[in-house]
Amino acid sequence: MQHRRLGRSGLKVSEISYGNWITHGSQVEEDAALACVNAALEVGITTFDTADVYAGTKAESVLGKALAGQRREGLEIFTKVYWPTGPGVNDRGLSRKHILESINGSLRRLGTDYVDLYQAHRYDHETPLEETMRAFEDVVRSGKALYVGVSEWDAEQIRRAVEIADQMGFDRLVSNQPQYSMLWRVIEAEVVPTSQELGLGQVVWSPIAQGVLTGKYLPGQPAPEGSRATDPTSGHFTERLRTDEILTRVQKLKPLAEQAGLSMAQLAVAWVLQNDNVSSAIIGASRPEQVVENVRAAGVVLEPELLDAIDIVLGDVVQTDPRLTVSPNPRA
Repeated sequence: MQHRRLGRSGLKVSEISYGNWITHGSQVEEDAALACVNAALEVGITTFDTADVYAGTKAESVLGKALAGQRREGLEIFTKVYWPTGPGVNDRGLSRKHILESINGSLRRLGTDYVDLYQAHRYDHETPLEETMRAFEDVVRSGKALYVGVSEWDAEQIRRAVEIADQMGFDRLVSNQPQYSMLWRVIEAEVVPTSQELGLGQVVWSPIAQGVLTGKYLPGQPAPEGSRATDPTSGHFTERLRTDEILTRVQKLKPLAEQAGLSMAQLAVAWVLQNDNVSSAIIGASRPEQVVENVRAAGVVLEPELLDAIDIVLGDVVQTDPRLTVSPNPRA
């Protein structure tokens, strides 16, 4: 396992990090989840990502249990705040009240005194950004988080947050957590250049495009039993990526992966790591062997000719429109 700096901060994170969105506390039994985390630790992953909203807060508890007994200083634990975690009107968003209450809940469930990175899970159109940034600063000053970042913010939102931090003398954002894969490249036009300018690194999720880039979904055929697409709680996340046109193009990536000596999943993870602004690629797993396979993408260098061939194969099915990075706006 290799490590990269998180943006311009001094924090180093494993090139491949382990995330428990969807799986822990819902799709995967606890014993299997613990086995996956153990596998991640064994192959050198030190960075673990979760969120208070995952599985209705259960995912944080499972991760905390899985990491109990590990040397805390040898881990980088990330979590997030924004989505509803309760029935109340203030159990959501990025208000001072919700942020300061949510960090306490996350620390309790994770069984730790601090998280290494606390992230705004989406942009809050209803709360003044100054209020959000001051609350994040207070979380850092209290020692409950070491760094702050965002997730799925567009370039303008990131720039404004950094400006406010500079004006108020706060610590800057160090990261953004966007969706990024061969098929979903909407951050490349605006978010990545802005992040490079301002010192943020990307911690990308869904590098395998919800499993689509493994090649297991075939055009014109039903999804394999037990796959994410058949799960009643998460299957809808793959729908827009499982068109016959996309699946046909993905099948044509197989000989390119074989040429590189990689599995389809390894090729997908290695591809996002070729971007210099990517600090870490988050993988998830329902079985330990998936962790072991995917981590072999760490340190892989893909030749320019192979990258060009991938672009030619995928063609116009790739999403590149920066306007697709959006957060819910109740005011709209």
